[in-house]
Amino acid sequence: MEKPSRLLLLSELRVRNLAYDVSLCRSLLSWKRLVPSPVYHPFRPSGSRSVPVSEIICVREEEEEKSSRGKSDGSWRKIKEGEGKDCGQAFTVLYVQRCQQHRWRCAEITFTCPSDAVCQRWVSSIREQLASLASRPKHLLVYINPYGGKKQGKRIYEQKVAALFDQAGIVTQVIVTEHANHARDHLRTETELKRFDGVVCVGGDGMFSEIIHGLIWRMQIDAGVDPNSPDESLSPSSLRIGIIPAGSTDCICFATVGTNDPVTSALHIIVGDSQPMDVCSVHHNNTFLRYSVSLLGYGFYGDVLTDSERKRWMGPARYDFSGVKMFLSHHYYEGAVSYLPAKGIIGTPRDAFRCRSGCVVCHHNGLLLSEKAEQCEMEDASDCESDGEWRTIRGKFLAINAASMSCACPRSPKGLSPAAHLADGTTDLILVRKCSRFNFLRHLIRHTSKDDQFDLTFVEVHRVRRFRFTPRQCQSDSDLELDRQENKHQIFSQICRDHPACGCAPAYSSWNCDGEILSHSAIDVRVHCQLIKLFARGIEEPTVFQELNHPCAI
Repeated sequence: MEKPSRLLLLSELRVRNLAYDVSLCRSLLSWKRLVPSPVYHPFRPSGSRSVPVSEIICVREEEEEKSSRGKSDGSWRKIKEGEGKDCGQAFTVLYVQRCQQHRWRCAEITFTCPSDAVCQRWVSSIREQLASLASRPKHLLVYINPYGGKKQGKRIYEQKVAALFDQAGIVTQVIVTEHANHARDHLRTETELKRFDGVVCVGGDGMFSEIIHGLIWRMQIDAGVDPNSPDESLSPSSLRIGIIPAGSTDCICFATVGTNDPVTSALHIIVGDSQPMDVCSVHHNNTFLRYSVSLLGYGFYGDVLTDSERKRWMGPARYDFSGVKMFLSHHYYEGAVSYLPAKGIIGTPRDAFRCRSGCVVCHHNGLLLSEKAEQCEMEDASDCESDGEWRTIRGKFLAINAASMSCACPRSPKGLSPAAHLADGTTDLILVRKCSRFNFLRHLIRHTSKDDQFDLTFVEVHRVRRFRFTPRQCQSDSDLELDRQENKHQIFSQICRDHPACGCAPAYSSWNCDGEILSHSAIDVRVHCQLIKLFARGIEEPTVFQELNHPCAI
């Protein structure tokens, strides 16, 4: 049996008329300049470089272009299909180049070979290594939202992504959505999932939400699991999901890749990265409401979303306007929060360890929860849950937030919960009790600062596996829904409802579930560990991006 590091090829090739020792093993392609330049160039990189085979996009053959005098000018062009392959004595390798701020770019380097036979041997060997990478997708289902964000989804895909997929040999089926929930309904009923290696959405967080709702629901129906039961353990999805950001916020993409760049996301899909991700199921009275992967917010964030929905004509500025309005209104809400603490895991909401690529916290806690799940399958699931000792907190809250990830975005680089993890089977439950406007402003400002987010007396945070919320001043959610409908078209409601100084604060708020408003206030939320997988690898540490040798300078 061959070792992964065994040398497959070693040749002396030329790059821009300079001689290089080029080697290929199962995991690495390397080239090193044979005769270094006698003149010192402070801005020229060293003459050696290595690229992981897993980050090679493709390899193509080239043929030399002849000048009008019949002499070679040293330039090469790509061999088109149908042309003779024996004329090529050079090949070009396209690979991932890391740039600043977690961006990836497609770089290339052309090697000139001494003969056609050597060239063919190199091309065949590299292609064999790429074909052996089982994690790479070959068939993708692509959904494009032409209306999301600045309505640039179709243009972004055609101009920045389609050519990269074609170069990598990925076959795609593209569907341009025509209405809301088109992708969700198509995945639920019409798609033959076995034909594809993954699903790609071109759009914002709303488009991603459509994809997971369609895909997760389809997986439960196929597995015979009742999605309406909050006590059911959901069946994980076998298909990975790719996100090409083309929305207004793209919070999910930013938290899993580190940047909202379409080319970077496309390259993560091509190389076949895989990042597991937790999903929260939200129920009301044993009825499924929605899935959540980022933020569940009641109080402040729910009010901001509800108010901004009435001002969609303002565009993205509506969020700032509604945020200021809700901050000045300063509404608080009474209720009871019951939660099941996450015990036996490593990591806390206030530690300094951030979720990064290859996160040990996600790996450890994921294994721990899977072992507990196997034990609960042999026992009664309700008995396993009752052993967790539910805890209840009652009071008046300005905000109740559950962050299943950091919820970082360009506006808030640290997010609502900087230490939250993508795949540890927990969510960070953040309770902001009633306080003064000044103190609440201190809490909001810390989302963009380096201070401890939760080092305030009126803020508490718990890492939980499940929680429930019941508003105090309502008999049932049907009464709340009726009240909403009655006041929906009133332009001038009672002044005291918008001015808490009189003591007549609103009795209820709305839940903001990943940018969508829930129809019920009393909810039951459960975290499902690593339910889906994305074409991503998490945010890489900054040291990974410190390239000693810039490939374009060779």
